[in-house]
Amino acid sequence: MLVLALVIGIVAGLRAMMAPAAIAWAASTELVPLQGTWLAFLGWRFTPWVISFLAAAELVTDQLPSTPSRTVPAQFGARIVTGGISGAAIGYALGAPLFGLVLGVIGAVLGTLGGARLRARLAASFGSDRPAALVEDALAIGLAVLVVALL
Repeated sequence: MLVLALVIGIVAGLRAMMAPAAIAWAASTELVPLQGTWLAFLGWRFTPWVISFLAAAELVTDQLPSTPSRTVPAQFGARIVTGGISGAAIGYALGAPLFGLVLGVIGAVLGTLGGARLRARLAASFGSDRPAALVEDALAIGLAVLVVALL
C-alpha cells in the first residue's frame, strides 16, 4: 500500500496543506502510528486542528488573484516538503519511511505540475478560473479522504 504515499504526495501538489491535515487526523486517531518517530507531532492533540485551519485558509487564498503560481520556488518547495512528510508518515505505518518520503516527493512534483496543467485546461474550458479551482479543491479533498480510508 505504499502507493498511498504517492497519492498523498499528489494531494500535497494540489493543495500543500491538505495532505498533512489528512495525515495529522489519521495520526491522532492512530490509523498512522507515529509515536516514537520524528513525525509524532502530527498526532499531538491540537496538531490536526491547526493544520486543518491552515488547509482551509489555503482553500480560500487559492481563489485570490494575488496568490502566486504553485510552480514558483517557494510554493513548489512547500508542496515538496509537505508531500515528503506526509509520504514518510504513511511509510512509517508500513515499515518503509524513506521509501514513503521519496514517493511523497515524487507525488508532490506530479501533483504540482499536473494540477497546474489540469487547472489551466479546466479554466479554459469553463471560461473562468474559479470553477476550475473548486474542481481541484474537490479532487484534493477526495483523494485525501480516500488515502485515509485505505490506511
